[in-house]
Amino acid sequence: MRVALAQIITGRDLAGNLALVEDYARQAKAAGAELVVFPEAAMRAFGNSLLDIAEPLDGPWASRVRAVAAELGIVIVAGMFTPVASSGAGDDGSVRKVRNTLLVTGPGVETSYDKIHLFDAFGFAESDTVDAGTEPVTFQLSGVTFGLATCYDIRFPDLFTENADRGAEVNIVCASWGSGAGKADQWKLLARARAADSTTVVLACGQGDPATQGLAVRGSAPTGVGHSVVVSPFGDVLAELDGAPGLLFAELDTGVVKEARTKLPVLANRRKF
Repeated sequence: MRVALAQIITGRDLAGNLALVEDYARQAKAAGAELVVFPEAAMRAFGNSLLDIAEPLDGPWASRVRAVAAELGIVIVAGMFTPVASSGAGDDGSVRKVRNTLLVTGPGVETSYDKIHLFDAFGFAESDTVDAGTEPVTFQLSGVTFGLATCYDIRFPDLFTENADRGAEVNIVCASWGSGAGKADQWKLLARARAADSTTVVLACGQGDPATQGLAVRGSAPTGVGHSVVVSPFGDVLAELDGAPGLLFAELDTGVVKEARTKLPVLANRRKF
């Protein structure tokens, strides 16, 4: 199976970000991909308000992504924000927080994942505006099982091994990674570690680095460092982008997953405490 990672740089404008998703999805399909992965916050970049743009999975933004996937005959994974209504006495139904959601849509596939581990680190408090998800999610495409994760999730091995326990041969990570000294190296290190922990292929797709396009970044919001990467279940980097926007293609071979789990059966050898 041919897959693509679309390393884009999103901004505040929902329509502009949607146009990016459509453009890169068309490029991925033209190059033969069955699946195209977009970063976290593809709907709107961090550092902008989220409460006013969050919408349900049947709202206009998600519906347009769904229509593009159906038209092209490709599965799209893209980061968006879904609303969490207020609750309690005097509930007026207003949005008090959002969920950081991955939409997965395309021929024969329709699911979503809400980010479980919230990024309360390096001076940024995602939990101020985001509610955490509670449940791992996997999906199947062309006989391959994929697990889902978002950004900060990559620092927590148990999610990746849980996805593997649920049948995942590939783990997808969508991110808008925070910049800073050593952060790009950490991103790649963690992608390699999670692949080896779970003996899965890891498709780690991040927002591109705004600095590569001369864009200023204000505050501590995580807006991307690039370096989307494909990692084998042995922890080898198979392909990688630099910081600039672009498409990264990979040919998925689940035979290497079977090989890794035979030679290095870390899942089977685990002891749970």
